[in-house]
Amino acid sequence: MDHLAFPADQSVRNLFGDEPPLGSYGPIALITEQMEPAFAERVNHQLSLRRHAMLREQPELDLIPGYVRNEYRKRCDLSRFSSGEGKAVLLDSVRGHDLFILTDVLNCGATYRRYGNEVSIAPDEHFQDLARIVISARDSATRINVIMPYLYEGRRYHRTGRESLDCAMMLRQLFRLGIDNFITFDARDARVANAVPRNNFESFPTSYQTIRTLLDKIPDLVIDRDHMMIVSPDESSISRCIFYASSMKLPLGIFYLRHDFKLINGKMVRSSTRTYLGDSPEGKDILIVSDLLDSGNEFIACATALKARGARRVICAASFAQFTEGIGAMRQAWENGVVERVFTTDMTYRSPELLSSPWYTSIPMADDLALLITALNHDASLSRLLAPAKRIAALVKRHTTRVGARKSLDHRQISFSDLQQ
Repeated sequence: MDHLAFPADQSVRNLFGDEPPLGSYGPIALITEQMEPAFAERVNHQLSLRRHAMLREQPELDLIPGYVRNEYRKRCDLSRFSSGEGKAVLLDSVRGHDLFILTDVLNCGATYRRYGNEVSIAPDEHFQDLARIVISARDSATRINVIMPYLYEGRRYHRTGRESLDCAMMLRQLFRLGIDNFITFDARDARVANAVPRNNFESFPTSYQTIRTLLDKIPDLVIDRDHMMIVSPDESSISRCIFYASSMKLPLGIFYLRHDFKLINGKMVRSSTRTYLGDSPEGKDILIVSDLLDSGNEFIACATALKARGARRVICAASFAQFTEGIGAMRQAWENGVVERVFTTDMTYRSPELLSSPWYTSIPMADDLALLITALNHDASLSRLLAPAKRIAALVKRHTTRVGARKSLDHRQISFSDLQQ
């Protein structure tokens, strides 16, 4: 873990533009029992790196109790009875701490024995465990901040029939239990915050981190209108893809479902056809962007349609990956040349099989999460994290300059002096 360090473009001094820098709200405590252990270790390590770097620049910080430590995590027992009932017991004190509870409701790698069978913990059970932790800590923690990378029931953000509004119910329940801040990433529709208008709900984008990892892993990408474009796989991802396209100054394509109704044997039957709308993808590298890779079938269908239209390479990027039906279909698409590579963040559980796949790349988020925790602990402005357009523009500019320099070097005639070197 010692090789990990935060990006060089992020100074440890006054990161958020506050003059003078705001003081700490209290010593940080992390509860990460619901996260994948390796990711929790990276977050703790990055947070410790940042605090030690700040200490070297400001030695007076050593006088603040608990400000600089090697271990910020607090132990918590979330064991379950064989009937499936759960409990939460804090094994370490969080009194007086600024508590951050990190929870991954998609963590199907966490299991328990129920009636003699090994079963994975479902999202509903993860949420109930989160509520139990909040109840256990509310009487002693100075503040409780919930960081939930994938928004629980985030796809149930509006009502289209006689159905429950689970996401809104979850937010109201947590704030009634006494949490102070709720943080998520790439919510499908951040307007779900209207359910708790008097409370602090923030949805942070992962666009900068995605583009940074994409350009690092595929350095030969040419980012201009003639060689690359952004494609939305469905109607719900259009606004997200518009941001990518405008930040990278690329054309935008859209897939949408066209519904046709036919009267067959006296019954009205609806048929749906996936239709592409946009510039021709012929000869271009395509980046398909969405918030969630569920089964992967939607990405594969879009990639197949784009390759049929002459696309050069199709790259898939999603904030979170589930692969609810396994990775076999995506592996087959990669072997057939339909999909070039898949990118998702490392904030949710991913199976060992997926992590070892040659076509998959993780988007590292541990340092960005440590930066966010530091900002919240200082009650600092989050504007730079919420609006990364300028950082993306600078990143794309550096990459374009680098690609241009590489091309000019490749096409330069070899001279005698080159051979001597």
